[in-house]
Formats: sequence, C-alpha cells, structure tokens
Amino acid sequence: MPHVSFPTSRAPRTGVASRPSAGSLAVAIAASVMLAVTSPLSAQGTSRVAPVAGVRLPRTAATDPALGARTLRAARLSGAIRIDGSLDDAAWATADVGKDFRQSWPNDKAPASEPTEVRVLYDDEALYVGVRLFDAHPDSIASQLARRDATGIYSDWVHVVVDSYHDRRTAFRFSVNPRGVQKDVRHFDDTNEDLLWDAVWEVATRVDSLGWTAEYRIPLSQLRFSDCTRSCVWGLNVQRDEARNGERSGWSYVSRDANSYVARMGELTGLEGIKRPGRLELLPYVSSTLTRDTAQAGNPFFRANDGAYSVGADFKYGVTSGLTLTGTVNPDFGQVELDPAVVNLSQFESFFDEKRPFFVEGSDLFRFGGTRAYNNFGGGNFFYSRRIGRPPQRGVNAGDVSDAGVPAGSTVLARDVLYADPPATSTILGAAKLSGKTAGGWSIAALDAVTARETARFEQSVESVDPATGDTTTALSRGRAPVEPLTNYSVARVRRDLNGGRSVVGALLTGVTRDLSDAVFRPMLRSNAVTGGVDFDHTWGNRIWSLSGFLAGSRVAGDSTAILRAQRSFVRYYQRPDADYLGVNPSRTSLAGYAGALALTKTGGEHWTGSLSYQETSPGFELNDIGFQQSADRRALSTFVGYHENTPGKHLRSWEARAYSNHAMNFGGDNVFQAVVAAGDAQLTNFWTVNLRARFDPQYLSDRGTRGGPLMGNPLGWSTDGGISTDSRRPIVVTLGGFYRTDTSRAFDRNVGLTVDTRPTSSVRVTFEPSLANSYSTGQWITALSGGPAATYGLREVFSDVKTTELAFPLRANWTFTPTLSLEAVAKPLVSANRFYHFKQLHAARSYTFDRFGAGGVGTISGSAATGYSVDPDPNATGDEFTIPPLDFTQRSLRGNAVLRWEYRPGSALFFVWQQTRDGVLGDGDFATSRDIRGVFREKERNVFVVKGTWWVAR
Repeated sequence: MPHVSFPTSRAPRTGVASRPSAGSLAVAIAASVMLAVTSPLSAQGTSRVAPVAGVRLPRTAATDPALGARTLRAARLSGAIRIDGSLDDAAWATADVGKDFRQSWPNDKAPASEPTEVRVLYDDEALYVGVRLFDAHPDSIASQLARRDATGIYSDWVHVVVDSYHDRRTAFRFSVNPRGVQKDVRHFDDTNEDLLWDAVWEVATRVDSLGWTAEYRIPLSQLRFSDCTRSCVWGLNVQRDEARNGERSGWSYVSRDANSYVARMGELTGLEGIKRPGRLELLPYVSSTLTRDTAQAGNPFFRANDGAYSVGADFKYGVTSGLTLTGTVNPDFGQVELDPAVVNLSQFESFFDEKRPFFVEGSDLFRFGGTRAYNNFGGGNFFYSRRIGRPPQRGVNAGDVSDAGVPAGSTVLARDVLYADPPATSTILGAAKLSGKTAGGWSIAALDAVTARETARFEQSVESVDPATGDTTTALSRGRAPVEPLTNYSVARVRRDLNGGRSVVGALLTGVTRDLSDAVFRPMLRSNAVTGGVDFDHTWGNRIWSLSGFLAGSRVAGDSTAILRAQRSFVRYYQRPDADYLGVNPSRTSLAGYAGALALTKTGGEHWTGSLSYQETSPGFELNDIGFQQSADRRALSTFVGYHENTPGKHLRSWEARAYSNHAMNFGGDNVFQAVVAAGDAQLTNFWTVNLRARFDPQYLSDRGTRGGPLMGNPLGWSTDGGISTDSRRPIVVTLGGFYRTDTSRAFDRNVGLTVDTRPTSSVRVTFEPSLANSYSTGQWITALSGGPAATYGLREVFSDVKTTELAFPLRANWTFTPTLSLEAVAKPLVSANRFYHFKQLHAARSYTFDRFGAGGVGTISGSAATGYSVDPDPNATGDEFTIPPLDFTQRSLRGNAVLRWEYRPGSALFFVWQQTRDGVLGDGDFATSRDIRGVFREKERNVFVVKGTWWVAR
C-alpha cells in the first residue's frame, strides 16, 4: 500500500498545546483523541481585582471593546528586580496593567472565570514580565512537577508569547506552571510550533492566598528583533490555562475557530533605546562512554568492556539582529532516546523521528513541500536529517578480501569474511546552520554538514591450494574496508512575507556530494544529488481561506550502475513489464523528475472546514539522498470536509464530524489507490473523549505489490477503529483503542491497545501502553523468478500467506525531583511472531488470484518450515524448480533508556545515561505469550553507560 496520510482531526486552531493530554493510543491505528479540553462552566466571570501586594495599581492598558487588537505599554526598568515570584519590587508599580482576559474555550469570548493581570518592564539586557493569576480557590490550583518542556501533564499554566519580529507569523513562547516547570516553544507560520526550541531564561513562581504569580526575566539575546535604538513595536499575548475547568483565556483574544494564532496577538509598545545584544553562546561538552557487551565466541573484535571519551562543542553567534549562526563540532548524542525496534515485511524503508538536539531545533525552518490541506495523499520529506550521520550504507563482502597470507604460486579457492566490525553510525565531523529573519521580511535557513569516510575492520579467511603438491592452506588475517564515503550535505531555504504576513513565497535548494574516489562505492551510491523548488501560501477572508502549493525538481547523477539501481528501486520500479511509459536504460548516468501540489483550504470559521488538493510526482523524482521518499509516479486528488461544534451543550462539550478521501493513479493512467473515510470524535461533559472512524477501500491496482513485476489487483476492503479515554484531570487516565480491517480475500488486521497514564504523586508520572496486534495477509511477496506463465509476462511472482502476532508493552516513568533535576526511564519490549505458509504464484497480471503450489493447486511442494521448501511448478517441465528457504521467525527485542538530567545552572546540564538493548530471533513463527515475554528479558544484552557534561557560556 502506498504511504498515505489521512487526518484524524482538524489542525490545531491556536497552535498552543499545553493543556492536559488524554494520552496516546498504543496501537497502530490512524484515529487518535485530538479534542481540546473545554469547560462546562458558565460564561459569567468575576470582576474581583486585587492589587499586587505592596504596590499601588497604575493605569490600565487600553482595551478594545470589540475584542480586536490590544495594546500594552512596556515601561523602562528603574532600579532592580529580584526574580523571586513575589512581584513586590517597586519597579512593577510603574508598569501599565493588561487585564480583561477573554476565553478561547470553553465559552468563546466570555470573560475569564478568574482575573489575570500582566505587567511588562525592560532594560538594555532583558524583558521582564510579571503575571498575577487570581484564583478564588488556591488550594485547587493544579501544579504537577515535571521535567522541562513536559507536555500532557495535569497543570495550570501561564504563557508569555512574544512576536519580536512583529511579522504576525513568528513568535517565542515562554510558559511556566505554578511549580516553576519551564517550557519554551517557537511558533512559526502563524499556527505551527517547534516544541524543541530551547532558550535560556529565568522565571519564579509563588502560590499564595490570592492565587499564584509568575515573574519572568527573558534575556533579549534569546529573542530576535530588528533595530530598537529609537522605538519599536512587538507582538504580545499572555494566555492562561486553568486545568480543573479546562479553560484557556488570553489578554489578546484568540478564537478557538480562528485557525490563526500569532496573527491575532496584541501589541507591546514603549520599547525604546534597545541596542542589539551581543549574542555569542558556547556549549562545550565532554562525555565518557562505557559499553558492556555479551560475549561473542570467536569474534576477535569483541570487548566485554569498551570505553571511550569524546569532546566537542556547540556554538551560537548572532550575525545580525535577526540571523543566528549555529554550529557543532564532533557532536555527541549519547543522551538521546533509542529508536524502537520494528519488524518491516514491506519493500519500504522504515521512518524514524529525529531526536538529536542540533538537528531538531529549528527544523521547521527547512520544511518544504507541504500545503495547508487537511488531507494529503502523502509525498515525501525534502529534508530528512537522519541521513546525516546515518549507518554506513555498504557492508563488508568477499570482494574486500585480499590475498594476504596466501603462499606464492598458490591458487585461491575461496575468500570469506569471518567477522566484521563496522561503525554504528557515520561520524559527523562538523555542521553549521544560519537561520533567522531579516527586517525586510526574509526568512533564511541554511545548513551544511560533513560526515567522515568510514571503514570497517574485518577478519578474513583465504583458502588456497598449491598446484604442485595439492596441499590446501587457510590463511587468516585482518583488513579494513571502506563502508561510507566522505559526504557533504547542504540545505538552503528562503521565504518572503508579503501582504502583512498573509502571503508567503519561498524557495528551497538541497545538495549531496560524495567523494567516490573509493571505486567500491561507485556502483551503489550517487556521486551527487540536487533538489530545488518554490512554494507559496496565500490567505484571505480574515485568514480563513488559503491557496497553497509548491513545484520542485530533482536530479541525481553518478555511475551508470548506481543510476540503474535508482531506476529499479522501490520508489519507481522502472522495470515493470506492463509500464510502457517507463523502461530501464542501463546506460543512463543521471535521473531527473519533478513534484508539485496545489491546495484550496477553508481553515477557519465557526463550524465548517474543508480542503481540496492535487499532488503530482513524476517517475524520476528522487529525494532519498537527503530526504525521505517512498513512492514516485503518482497523481493524486484528496478531499476533506469537516463540521465542528465547540459550544458546550447538555451532554457534549465539543464534537466534530469529518469525511475525506484519496484517489491516486500512476502516469500510465492506472488507478493505484482509493479510499473513503468518515470519522468523528467528541468530548463529553464529564471530560471523557471518544472517537470512531470507518474506512472503505474500493478495488484498485497495485504497481508495487510485485516489487517491479506486473500490476496486480488489490481486493476491496474496509476497516474501522475507535477509542475512548477517561477524564484527563484525574490521577489515573485510561485510554482504550482498537482497530479492525478485512477485505474480500479474508485478510485481516486486528489491534487492541491500552494506555494507563498515572500520577501517583505530584512529581511522578508512569505510563504503560501495552498493545496486541494480530494480522493475516494473503499477499506477502516472496520472490520473482523467470520462466513464469505468459499471463504474468513470463515472471513467476511467488507469494505466501503470513500470520503475524505482535505484542508490545512499553513503559515510561518520569520522576521529577525539582524543576532542574529529573529522571526518565523508558523500556520498549517487543515480540513479533511471523509464520509463512500457503506458497503460491500470481495467476495473472491485474488480478488478485493465485495458483497455490501442491495438492489442489499447481506443481508440487515438499519440505517444512524448519528446513525450507522445494517447489516444482510444473512436473512435466525441467529447469523451473526452485527452493524457498526457512522464513518463519520470532523477533524478541528490548530498547531501554534511563536518563538522569541535572540542569545545575541555566543552560548547563549533567547527564547520567544507561541504555540497554536486547535482541534475539527464533527460527519459528509461533507466538507463545509466556515463553516470549520471558524470553525478551533473557536475550543477550548490551549496556551502554554515558556520563556527559555541558557548560553554557554567553556574552
């Protein structure tokens, strides 16, 4: 099946995701609970206003009675402020007061249930924000302790959001809860957010008889702004979350239905005489690693205890007021969580999220190739940073074996690689990126990274014979073989805001250059790859309507053998015998193509949303040198219509219904995908959430099912999934979800998952997410052989049925001792049993019928799952016999991390890390619950211990 993106809900309307989460389903289903937390409380607010202790109330900031743009004047700091959360410093009395907060939900436009006041001061070094959050029931303030940047916790929050560019598209959010837990977020493109953006800032909070307070000091060096030596205006909003009421209110009102966020912020005036701050930050690190591995008999490269150390640094330098140069030398990512284990029986590459801080921070700046549509067929990622520092792409083989140790005059009989010791990843020698925004509205992002040439040690065996005596000799020796070339990766992205941020145009250029002076790489890797494109986004009607799209082209070049591999890859399959518009050209030394999309979207409004999009990707389009792409040769039309109701009623706080569809064909006009979906979700008045989805897949043709062979059919199918989640305000939140799919061939997928999210104390959170999946496929491709029937173009396309049972039971625990000291532990056990049987061949192209081997079918088959099978498709003919090796297997795996993180001073941290992996494969596909669960913890283990320290220095 193609990689298709179906939405499960509308896009977030405010872009701020700090309200309590109901937890995520732990099953492989497309639907998820994505409803905002709303409140059944009355729209009647209180007019109680109390002064800050010890100071008189100054004049109130201007208020727009129509709930339009609001203005708050910042006052220059006179004297000093101690950041302790008390708000009793005399300087606060000189600041204007912003108040009259309005709800975004649950009661749109209604006054906030509890008053909030905000004051802003500044000096040449920092912005100071004081927020008084009144609460008639301070003993009910939700204040869970969690590690920095925590999401999904049950807590009140206050969010200070600053649009220092004042472009109405970009902002920096500084959030804190009553326990002092910090969260910082970068908003971009008005409604999107980068949760992994980090800044160095101070805040202190206090809970008292009036409610609670937050006192901020945000260094100007952490913001990006144009010249303020005379005066300037910034965008500002302050928002408040009350967890127990499910309420979001803000100083500058943002409608829940607006689908716009930064553009609806108020204005902060009075900023004068601010010089551009010096912005040089250094973050050197030193780390020490100890790897303890399980004994590997005979392996000469094995070390029971293998120690290593590493030294490197990151840096940031403010080139201009809006542009920042960020770099890293010899980066270390020892504290990053391990990727989960996966079992992939498809031809497609597995996708893993980027988790390395240098590449995650600011990754949104490089995004390209998307539209505002709620539903897209699915294209690719133009920049997939996991390519940088990837595992080596070449393995050691017999061609690397030399004749070392072979007696002179002897004839070599066999060359073998006995053991190899390749590096786990390619070394990143260095990387740098320039990013930011100019005063003229240009957004700029450029990245360049270099990875080292990598080699693998190996032990070889060479067997030779002396022609004169007939004596054989086996010589053992060691060597090195190249496994990854020196490579340079580069990405450049520019965007230009127009029409007050309502329109944007942009461009992207990427490049990969490899040093292929080692001839062994030339047949398999492209020497260079280039991608370029332009995109746009135009909104109108108070940003409710949008038209967006892009057009891009790609070109890869290299040795003819490497380009032949690209033509025959799973992305395009030029070798398909019934694709007369394609065709393999073995002499080509380059491959080029294009991709584009156009979408019309209604993004806001009280009830209705919708989108219509068209996407096209030519057969020669290729991204996988620096991006991620699963298919080309596609023309697709996607639709979406949704209706939502956010006004709380008698039984429902909010609900949504939607319908969407995807239809795709290849460039030969074959219908290669279609699906129609209806879905809905709701939040009840008791804060429980439910969702349900139904999908129908009409019959279509598959040009990927035979892995480069002829078209085959795809049977009519249907599926349904749903889930229910309990009140997220409670100490124990339970989510139950399930999925079921079947088709006319009697294949099926069944999944059930349970998430138990517990908060036994205000500082401990434990999440357990067991899931069980059982599937039966009737079309698992095995191999393609020549000498097949004419109905399949002379190819014998061999398939089987496969039964898969997969059990996962991940556990995650967070223990936060203080806002700067936390322990997180994650364990991800997995058991996947896969049994192959009913071997058969495709009966005819464009069909989903098979001729089964053996009695009642065609030919004969003998053997067993343990020893493999011998197949004779036609006993009356000779030369077409073949064997099927043993395929059944059960994979048992564990990925575990434990990270103790101590931020011993702002921006500087110590990490103590323990990683454990366990992997094993059994030669049977039978799932035995007790045996396999115990077996996961008995597989050979590998432990890695890391101590890493960073030191943040700025001037």
